[in-house]
Amino acid sequence: MKIRNSLVFLMVLALLAGLGLSVQGRQVEPEKEAVVEDVGPALGEPAPLFELNDLDGKPVSLASFKGKYVVLEWTNYDCPFVKKHYSTGNMQALQQKNIADGVIWLVINSSAAGKQGNYPPEKWKELAAERKSAPTAILLDADGKVGKLYMAKTTPEMFVIDPEGRVLFMGAIDDRSTADVKDVEGAVNYVQQALDEARAGKPVSVPISKSYGCSVKY
Repeated sequence: MKIRNSLVFLMVLALLAGLGLSVQGRQVEPEKEAVVEDVGPALGEPAPLFELNDLDGKPVSLASFKGKYVVLEWTNYDCPFVKKHYSTGNMQALQQKNIADGVIWLVINSSAAGKQGNYPPEKWKELAAERKSAPTAILLDADGKVGKLYMAKTTPEMFVIDPEGRVLFMGAIDDRSTADVKDVEGAVNYVQQALDEARAGKPVSVPISKSYGCSVKY
């Protein structure tokens, strides 16, 4: 009988705790799930502003490019998905074509010190020269603040910002989510498509795509 009464008492306590009621003068709160708020860029909204140093230590501010289209390219030269686009010359061709058309192209590396893809500025210059990479600037984000501001998850991951400073496109560079160099040919390049459509005064047909590649090495 004593055992049964004890069990009943424990069941009542559990019920009261679940309801958040007072037990012996103490407020018992039910457990709450942790709420994680999404942050980062939103389509059609102002792109988060930032300032990072280029390979010469010169600060580069996103705000200074208002009035121009801007492409942000998250990269890690050691990632096979990035190698796919650089070994074929695909990324360099995109950079050169669009910079010639007045687009600002910023390459960002958010690899932390000691992680894959993190190099000192002089090594970056050497690697970029080997690849004939031709962006407006290569920016180093070793503390990951800008990468996390944009919620960049993969390399490569791309963002297109319009002349008003609003996010026009974000996600994968194309529709072939592999590291196979053969998949560059014939792929739909979402970045080029977004720029072409926007400059023609048309709505961007694919404004968001799921990025693919290696995880950013924060």
